[in-house]
Amino acid sequence: MDPAQFFTASRLLIVAGKGGVGKSTVSAAVARCAALAGLSTLIVEVEGKSGLSTLFGRPPFGYQEVVLSPGGGPRGAADIRARALTPDDALLDYLADHGLNRLSRRLLATGALDVMATAAPGIRDILVLGKVKQLERSGEADLVVLDAPAAGHAISFLRSSRGLLDAVRSGPIATQASEVLEMLTDPARCQVMLVTLPEETPVNELVDTAFSLEDEVGVHLAPVVVNALYPARPGLDRDPVEAAAEVGAVLHPGEAEGLQAAARFRAERTALQDEQLARLAAALPLPQLRLPFLFSTDLGSTDVDTLADALAAGIADLTPLPSR
Repeated sequence: MDPAQFFTASRLLIVAGKGGVGKSTVSAAVARCAALAGLSTLIVEVEGKSGLSTLFGRPPFGYQEVVLSPGGGPRGAADIRARALTPDDALLDYLADHGLNRLSRRLLATGALDVMATAAPGIRDILVLGKVKQLERSGEADLVVLDAPAAGHAISFLRSSRGLLDAVRSGPIATQASEVLEMLTDPARCQVMLVTLPEETPVNELVDTAFSLEDEVGVHLAPVVVNALYPARPGLDRDPVEAAAEVGAVLHPGEAEGLQAAARFRAERTALQDEQLARLAAALPLPQLRLPFLFSTDLGSTDVDTLADALAAGIADLTPLPSR
């Protein structure tokens, strides 16, 4: 499948996963992959601690939109822009759009939002998702990538619209919740991309999250991203002394044992991840997009490009979507 076709299947792609699986890094790679396919992309961050700006070598960003990666360059990519959303800022925008600028500042100063959140659980999430809906509808970006909260919060975050509709039957809150739910459940507008590591606990949590989101929210799930896969290495079972002798090298005392230990670790790690990949495929019938483990402590824009290219290669192997 062509990456441009993949990323234009819906206007909003929500990236979610357990904390520590590299969700924000995958969000950056998704945005870069889409930009390399010629699509202008907006990353929306909602937790404030993602490190997305660092991945692109840029200073931290806030509510005001910034350019993380300008278009052009040797690969002819489109722009990647970004902004962070908070409930307070989303409320200010909502009230300003309805001609209530003065009231909005007063409400925040008096802590009224906290009272509202207590009286109507999920209101904070609806304010943020309402702003995301506005961005999706505006068409200012070909693709909006939402770097969602970690898996546990992601379920309640995306479920908030249905919960509020059960609690509030009419008025502006009900209207907002209804419109958000309409967006979330329309596959032409929104899909959720879940991220995991090839390890038992993250895989378990991803499977649980997938079924919860389908059953409780009704979202459409995109292919699953399996992050940080060790690449296969042939020859791990070879004797280090013999291998060194073939290339005219001599190992110092202790080096052969160290190489054997490293080879055993790599073989065990590869076997473990293969087992988890098979288990994930059996438990969740979704295509898998696999990204390599990057042996770097501080990821930057070059690493994002590496992951974006791996993502594009995985997308190219998917079955093309039927034309609409």
